[in-house]
Amino acid sequence: MLDIKFIRENPELVRTAAARKNTDLDLDGLLRLDKERRENILEVEKLKQQLNTASAEIAKRKKAGENAAAAIAAMKAVSEQIGGMDARLREIESALQAKLLWVPNVPDESVPVGDESNNVTIRTWGEKPAFSFTPAPHWELGEKLGMLDLARGAKISGSGYFVLTGRGARLQRALINFMIDRHVREGYTEIRPPYLVTTQTMTGTGQLPKLADDMYKLGEEDMYLIPTGEVPVTNLHAGETLKAEALPLKYVSYTPCFRREAGAHGKDTRGMMRVHQFDKVELVKIVQPESSFAELELLTADAEDILQALELPYRVRMLATGDLSFAATKCYDLEVWSAGVDNHLEVSSCSNFLDFQARRMNTRYRPAPKEKLRFVHTLNGSGLALPRTMIALLENHQTARGTIRIPEKLRPYFGGEDEIG
Repeated sequence: MLDIKFIRENPELVRTAAARKNTDLDLDGLLRLDKERRENILEVEKLKQQLNTASAEIAKRKKAGENAAAAIAAMKAVSEQIGGMDARLREIESALQAKLLWVPNVPDESVPVGDESNNVTIRTWGEKPAFSFTPAPHWELGEKLGMLDLARGAKISGSGYFVLTGRGARLQRALINFMIDRHVREGYTEIRPPYLVTTQTMTGTGQLPKLADDMYKLGEEDMYLIPTGEVPVTNLHAGETLKAEALPLKYVSYTPCFRREAGAHGKDTRGMMRVHQFDKVELVKIVQPESSFAELELLTADAEDILQALELPYRVRMLATGDLSFAATKCYDLEVWSAGVDNHLEVSSCSNFLDFQARRMNTRYRPAPKEKLRFVHTLNGSGLALPRTMIALLENHQTARGTIRIPEKLRPYFGGEDEIG
């Protein structure tokens, strides 16, 4: 969340940021609550001073043998007034906190303004594959090679689910292990977190309350299926004070992810393009504020490294304000080219959140002994998301014989085989 002092001092900046992120925001109501809170606190402090003065006066009168009944009655009335104002202050603070959770992060000045049509391509890598035949889409390739069963996925769970079979399941497992090993060699610590988290945990990284409709909640329990590994891994340090010398912290995690995709009805419905359950390798960084934008570039490069190793052409896009997530201040999407569907597919979003998540989680560090505590900055990115990486691998590496070539660096994870056929 944003610091209330920052909001108070920059209301038009916050209002503009919310509008550019297409977020409805009752900023005037929030500022009224903030003003009432501060006025309430000042008034209570004045009344407490009166109370202290009255107490001293009562003690003085009693010591002198004088009647203090009137002073005692007045002090009781002040005490009751303070009690009422304290109760109102708790109500104000609760309402203010609820409104603060709906305030989006402010986009960085380098972020282009506009909707997704204003996203900017920063760089590209690799050449789109050329074929002497019309490349098939992954749903045809997968089913023909016995790797993908869409019909049984729908039978078991409904639309938006699929089953990987045989070498399809093996290929996904190989990709996950390949990605994790590669990131661990780059200094990331592997984490295997729970896949169920509390409301507080989901709120900490900004999924709640804004994105509640996209989440799977467990009945009446205070538990949610995670939409991304970012949620449990970033929250590892919720409520903690970290040592400056321990930063940056770099984590990599494999998890399944669960999303309703409430706002995506009718989009990319074929094959494995947009589904409710998918696997993902996630990268999370917790860093000192001065280094967070440099760490974003390094994080993005680590995700790009996987695509390059898999010989998959891609582009890096800086998201415009209207395409930026609620919590992010800046984000790069990695979009891999996939020949069968003849389109770019997003396989990673690498984001810097500044101290937005840290304030919600109350994660701080002390820059040096005796210095004031500061909030850390958090970042995350997919390294990479499956199954779209699988889609691109199948479609870009298909051959005229209907087989799939395995990229050289992935072969040790696939039993040394160089082809699926």
